[in-house]
Amino acid sequence: MHTWCWWRLWLQSAVLLSLLPRRQCAAARLYTEQDPLVILTRDSLQATLTDSTSAWLVQFYSSWCGHCIQYSGTWKALARDVRDWQGAMGVAVFDCALEDNFDLCREYSIKFYPTFKVRALAHVCVYGVRPAGGDREIPSVRQLMVNILQNHTTEERPNQCPELRPYSSVELLPLLGQKSDHFTAVIVEEPQSFTGREVILDLLPYSGLDVRRALSSDRPLLDTLGITALPSVHLLHPNGSHYSLHTEKRLRFFFTSLLRTLPGVHRKTHTNSSVLNPQKEALSAIQDSPPWRDFDRSVVYAADLESALHYLFRVELASHSSLEGDELQTFKDLVTLLAKLYPGGGAVVKLMETLSDWLLSLPLQKIPYQAVLDLVDNKMKISGVFLGAELRWVGCQGSAPGFRGYPCALWTLFHVLAARRHAAPSSLRHTALEAEPAPVLSVMRRYIRTFFGCEECGRNFEKAASSDGAAGISTPEQEVMWLWNQHNEVNDRLAGSLSDDPLFPKGAWPPPTLCASCHEENRGLHAFNQQEVLSFLLRHYGEDNLSRRYAVQTDEGEEKGSKEVGGKEGLANDSVHKDAKQDFADKPDRPDKADRTGERGDQEEERESQSVNRTLALGFNSVDMSLCLLLYIGSCVFLMLLFFFFRVRSRRWKLRPPKLTV
Repeated sequence: MHTWCWWRLWLQSAVLLSLLPRRQCAAARLYTEQDPLVILTRDSLQATLTDSTSAWLVQFYSSWCGHCIQYSGTWKALARDVRDWQGAMGVAVFDCALEDNFDLCREYSIKFYPTFKVRALAHVCVYGVRPAGGDREIPSVRQLMVNILQNHTTEERPNQCPELRPYSSVELLPLLGQKSDHFTAVIVEEPQSFTGREVILDLLPYSGLDVRRALSSDRPLLDTLGITALPSVHLLHPNGSHYSLHTEKRLRFFFTSLLRTLPGVHRKTHTNSSVLNPQKEALSAIQDSPPWRDFDRSVVYAADLESALHYLFRVELASHSSLEGDELQTFKDLVTLLAKLYPGGGAVVKLMETLSDWLLSLPLQKIPYQAVLDLVDNKMKISGVFLGAELRWVGCQGSAPGFRGYPCALWTLFHVLAARRHAAPSSLRHTALEAEPAPVLSVMRRYIRTFFGCEECGRNFEKAASSDGAAGISTPEQEVMWLWNQHNEVNDRLAGSLSDDPLFPKGAWPPPTLCASCHEENRGLHAFNQQEVLSFLLRHYGEDNLSRRYAVQTDEGEEKGSKEVGGKEGLANDSVHKDAKQDFADKPDRPDKADRTGERGDQEEERESQSVNRTLALGFNSVDMSLCLLLYIGSCVFLMLLFFFFRVRSRRWKLRPPKLTV
């Protein structure tokens, strides 16, 4: 009887499953368009395997296969790891469980799942491999791809596939001291190592750099270059100089990250990543680039935060003629968050506090946007309230208009707020956000959903913020780490897309040049040390790491705030002066004596201005103090005149004794 019940339950389940639309169920499984691979269909499979100019590694799988389901995470990680190899070899999937695909799977002799098919060139036959066990792990499959690409003959090798063979000292030593128009990196490694070939393929979509590999068995080369540790990278500079690059760890990710940040090494605008983004070639700069501002990647610039607030209050909110309901509540919570957590104090914090007090005191359920704008523009002439009206991107500047800018600065702003909340956990006490387990994420989620101009971006962020991982946040540390992880996922999804700046290519952050201890390797794949990352984030986005360089000077802004919004560009004191291109090469500039003298002068002027600001900290500006002084002097003069006037009159009125008469 017990067995019969189980059979009956199984039959009922089978009948219910058979009634579901097969195509819709299968389409929702395993792989989506958000994954960094190509999902082949009946119509695209033949063209991909016969007409493409690159090699392909295709996994034929079945969406009902239990092992295929478990293996999907590994395959996605592999595709993400070799995303930049697409010019030489792409990664794709084909679902044999779909009814439309039955004939093609039978034509390609797919009997078991998963089966990998490797395609080299149009005239080369497609052959299949069925690795098992450890051979299906990412390092093994990646090495399989490298071997296939390296074993091509010159005629068979894909058009964009670089040379993967080892170079000899006879070929490399003559390059020493020669000038060229690009960098040349020589990776010296053991014969059985794959690091050099993987780095070469990682840098395939980048220009301005030629990467070659050599073997440790070539003693003349090692002796000439002075290489003692393996693997090593020896860099040949375009000016003819050459030296060995220093890396904290001798891992593939460290080599790739360091080489692609060399000055003049940019992501190509025309790469085979158009497979995932067909509109890649539509990119064109239609505006002149803004003036360049030198910056240091290791600090956060207040100018970026202020520019983000300017765009937020005066551009994005301007699309809403009035605020009410959820929009008004989201705006109130955002202002409260900024008033309590914005770093550095000063005029921006005072503006947020004034705006917060004004919103809390209003009993209205609907307020016009113009009223908010009047307060932001300080039409009421409140002393010490000011927000610059210029976009001064510094750490978030792009190589051309349309790159980075506001999205970068908005991410930076919320990273800073999350770090500030960790440093001051009681700062939101007695506010409407006190009960929120992740107040920064909550406000960011509602703001992006309500006001952020990119609708598709808002939907993607809303989907991520509504996941189980975001719902389980209960501590400030978890909030900081979730924002960092989500930001990296966005960067990974957009890497190589139309919005990716070739001068600042999106990648895993922080880079090894900023935090070497944050990176490690796990089972052949790059991984992050979570504890080290948390320490770095709290330090990097902390208030002590905020630079006022390029920010609008608040004292000038306060004097001009009642007349016009904005102010002259103020260069406040900053101890870090580093050229952006040298920063990528991890070689900071050294200012000369005149620069250091100018910096000391700026520091003295700032100390004087700070002392004046402390004197005027009671709420009076310099105009108010001048009027008070004039009124005081005038009052003293008037009182002295009155004193002398009555003194003279009193003498004339002095009583004389009466004369006696007879």
